[in-house]
Amino acid sequence: MRLPFFGLLSSKSPMNGLIEHYDKISEGVNIIQDAQECYVSGSGICREFKELLREIDAIEAHADQIKRNIRNHLPKGLIMPVDKTLFLNYTRGQDNILDEAQNALHWLGMHNVYIPEQFQRPMMDLLEDVSEATQFLEPALKSTIGLVHGEHLDREGCKMKYRKIRVKRDEISRNKRNLLSDIYNSEMDFKDIYQLISFIGCLSDMVKNCEFCSDTLRAMIAR
Repeated sequence: MRLPFFGLLSSKSPMNGLIEHYDKISEGVNIIQDAQECYVSGSGICREFKELLREIDAIEAHADQIKRNIRNHLPKGLIMPVDKTLFLNYTRGQDNILDEAQNALHWLGMHNVYIPEQFQRPMMDLLEDVSEATQFLEPALKSTIGLVHGEHLDREGCKMKYRKIRVKRDEISRNKRNLLSDIYNSEMDFKDIYQLISFIGCLSDMVKNCEFCSDTLRAMIAR
């Protein structure tokens, strides 16, 4: 009963606000990439780093406003396209991605660390994989919204998009463990080791939240 009825109201769907919120995640990931490139190309925190910190803080604050607006304007349960608890869980999971992006950048700027050459490429590759995982979430979200609004019936297509996130998460977990082991067993000062490990941990948590979001989307379309 929900899909045909809600299809008439899809333009007012609270799920459309999730796309606007997702756009802030994409902006946040781009800022982390810029910041890490500045680390790798130099010998520590670059001149523009503080500006990048201000940018990601502003993006996170804007994303929180969008999240609050979504939650404050939820329709009554009768016309929600999906279970309200699942919707709120997804909102929280998506917001956590950006929170961890913000935490990652602040860890990177906590102390001026020189990243040894042998770790520069693996760290760039890891961040690239994290960026790819977050990009996979956008089509998964849009496809789910289209399905629950009755705009298409491609349930299997949605599931394939969820699987891509899970496979990428598994790949990142393997690479992360290897990188952490190499850093921990390096000759770096332990304070620097702890800072890089914490930064990598935040990147890993971003992907965990991507997987949580995809699992929640899957629950939304479950029969």
